[in-house]
Amino acid sequence: MKDDWKSLNLVDLMDLLEPVQEPPTISMFPQTAGWIWLGLALLLGLSALVWQFLRHRRKNAYRRQALRELRDYPDDAAHLATLVRRTALVAFPRNEVASLHGRTWLTFLDRAYGGSGFSAGPGQQLASAPYAAGQKETSLKALVRTWIRKHRGPRA
Repeated sequence: MKDDWKSLNLVDLMDLLEPVQEPPTISMFPQTAGWIWLGLALLLGLSALVWQFLRHRRKNAYRRQALRELRDYPDDAAHLATLVRRTALVAFPRNEVASLHGRTWLTFLDRAYGGSGFSAGPGQQLASAPYAAGQKETSLKALVRTWIRKHRGPRA
């Protein structure tokens, strides 16, 4: 210990100490190119997933709208026939759907969702519903709901 430090008290000695230097800051940027490429690949993959999700939502917006309308529709077969026709016009090319009526319409609906509820079940009412007002059928509403959810087509 130096002689001139002998006369100093503890507080004065503490003041003579030099502060410890802080270590250099650690960079948050990846140090190798591999991590950068991995980050870019993950970002690209996430962007593709978000884009597909949004595309799917946009593509099926008509289904959600039809299901909302179906929930508010009465069990009247004429109203349900109108809803199915409007939904089919959105989901399929107009020239393929607009001219269909009667048995061909029911066959088309069955083929679109992979069942037989329209040509052999309660869906038969849809062929005559626009011409006969007041037909009420709860099983028809359930069949229409199933068709809206499950039909597959070129734009479905």
